[in-house]
Amino acid sequence: MLIRPAEPADYARVIPVVDEWWGGRPMAAMLPKLFFVHFRDTSFVAEDDGALAGFLCGFRSQTFDDEAYIHFVGVDPAHRGGGLGRALYERFFAAVAPRSVVRAVTSPANERSLAFHRALGFEVERIDEDYDGQGQARALLVYKQ
Repeated sequence: MLIRPAEPADYARVIPVVDEWWGGRPMAAMLPKLFFVHFRDTSFVAEDDGALAGFLCGFRSQTFDDEAYIHFVGVDPAHRGGGLGRALYERFFAAVAPRSVVRAVTSPANERSLAFHRALGFEVERIDEDYDGQGQARALLVYKQ
């Protein structure tokens, strides 16, 4: 498995599989191409023999010097359970060091995501009932390096 920095051309490979990897939920609109252009040193693509296996898009906070944020992560269902998600996160942690806080957001109903993040050492900081608009609850996650 090769994990490398994202490139602008990777967007065309990633965006068609996003909704499929999320079980048909419409998620592609939440992943703009700007992550593959402007945040290449903190966004990564995983390939298995050249085939897309996963990706992570994140950035260093422009507001908080000690924080970074993971915006979107996807792992091909055929590659789940083998440590690829953890490897992508670890690559991000190394890329943003020495920042000591990494944040992420997920749906509080997404039990698999919450369990995955907890296994990595994230804590649920709080549930915000209107984080992404009225009635759009999100679990705010924090990881302290």
